[in-house]
Amino acid sequence: MTTDAQLLDEARNDPDAFGEVYRRHASAVHGWFRGRVDERTAEDLTAETFAQAALGLKRFRDEAGGSAAPWLFGIARNLHRHYRERHRVESAARRRLGMPVRSEEMVEFEAVEERTSANRLRYDLGSALAVLPAGQRRALELRVVEELPYAQVAETLGCSEGAARLRVMRALESLTKRLKGAVR
Repeated sequence: MTTDAQLLDEARNDPDAFGEVYRRHASAVHGWFRGRVDERTAEDLTAETFAQAALGLKRFRDEAGGSAAPWLFGIARNLHRHYRERHRVESAARRRLGMPVRSEEMVEFEAVEERTSANRLRYDLGSALAVLPAGQRRALELRVVEELPYAQVAETLGCSEGAARLRVMRALESLTKRLKGAVR
């Protein structure tokens, strides 16, 4: 089996080699962050860890029998320390200005609130889609969901491209009117 050190050496010329190092270690690095910060921040810091590793391939020194883990976790620790320092400075500034301090709990609460709003909108959107005429609904699905060009939408629907555009436009107008009151 190829070691991480060999892969990182190859990664200077072969991005797939770095991809293998990522596959081997991303879950562990993410788990390490997840034990210290919220999910969104853990994802961001994990991505940043590997971005910095990719940019710093020349700095890698094999000091762990071919494993990149100590090097990657060193990068992760530094990023976490910088994140915490920024967070501490931001919190102190907020307190001085009399602004509420954003805690991880507050971020999590806001995420739950966003999901609740999204679920409510999903229901409203489903209801609004259900009352669209079938031709408009299908045109909208082909254009927006399947991201087909209007020529293909027209071909699928058996109409002219202008008619396909008109159906999509009318469907969007109808949805906009119905959802205006639903968005809270």
